[in-house]
Amino acid sequence: MNTAELILTGARVVTPGGVAQPGWVRVSSGTIVDVGDGAVPHGPAVELSGRWLVPGFVDVHCHGGGGGAVTSLEPEQTQTAVAHHRAHGTTTMLASLVSAPISELVKQIATLAELTADGLIAGVHLEGPFLSHARCGAHAPEVLRAPEADDVQQLLDAGRGAVRMVTLAPELPGSADAVRQLVDGGAVAAVGHTDANAEQVLAAVDAGATVATHLFNGMRPLHHREPGPVGALLDDERVSVELICDLVHLHPTVARLAATHVGTDRTILVTDAISATGAGDGTYELGALPVTVVDGEPRLADGSLAGSTLTMDAAFRNLVVSCGLPVPATVAATATNPARRLGLTGVGEIRPGARADLVVLGDDLDLQGVMRRGQWLTEPS
Repeated sequence: MNTAELILTGARVVTPGGVAQPGWVRVSSGTIVDVGDGAVPHGPAVELSGRWLVPGFVDVHCHGGGGGAVTSLEPEQTQTAVAHHRAHGTTTMLASLVSAPISELVKQIATLAELTADGLIAGVHLEGPFLSHARCGAHAPEVLRAPEADDVQQLLDAGRGAVRMVTLAPELPGSADAVRQLVDGGAVAAVGHTDANAEQVLAAVDAGATVATHLFNGMRPLHHREPGPVGALLDDERVSVELICDLVHLHPTVARLAATHVGTDRTILVTDAISATGAGDGTYELGALPVTVVDGEPRLADGSLAGSTLTMDAAFRNLVVSCGLPVPATVAATATNPARRLGLTGVGEIRPGARADLVVLGDDLDLQGVMRRGQWLTEPS
């Protein structure tokens, strides 16, 4: 169907102001030009018969998918990963790199900067190398280092504006200065893979850090006499909190408690997906580390989780069905909040003037249609 001009009608449309039910959305030349309920404007229409219509998902933490790894210097691998996640409703994505030598990261960033300029991805997320040895997770410990100004600047310069977020451990020497340098350079500073105490975390937040990278995972755990990073990041209203809602990284009760505590405006769902996502069980690599996937769970040889095989449509469904959050709050967590935190304009909301990135979900929140820039990637039947 020609989507140059199209009206989607009869849907439960989740907008910033609430749910229009039944609602309609008019799309023209890749842009949402009007949203409403009641009388439907004249024009070519698709009847959605009470299905949910939500903004395209925004994933700010994704390492790959469909067999493709964004760490590769081959653009085709990132294209493969993006295509897989778009088919699951992620219409905007950051490519997340894992810890590596600075020289290698510079090459990877330069490759991804070209794909950012082309519009394939929205930018680059550096998960490391400025991480804690004690909480390194699936990051090669030998390449981890404290942030030095020259290294930070090399990474920012390699991206030419494409580096949108950097995760670091605030207990490392020079981390507060690095946070300020990152923010001044146009990137979001995130706290993660850290063994810091609460005071060290708050120092990073005071310096400008505004995201908790996959809260609970890769962090010193919460303790009733030392809240550590989990308590400090949960309780600071300046911080948005990433959750991996695959029901493996977090128990549904923990995800619900965290999302309920931080509220609708601070929760961000991420996939932390690796190349194995959608590619089946087997042996893969995450950066330089071998990963074995069994029953969809990627793990290192020591049994530690190594990313996920999650897609955003599944994360959405998990947060609603298994964790008990309402659909509008889950829309905020999967689209609106990550877009706002990164300063991305025109995505993450269904409103006039926004890009026509839309996802159609059934009564059971199963994915039934994906539109990006006004073109169907998967057309609802």
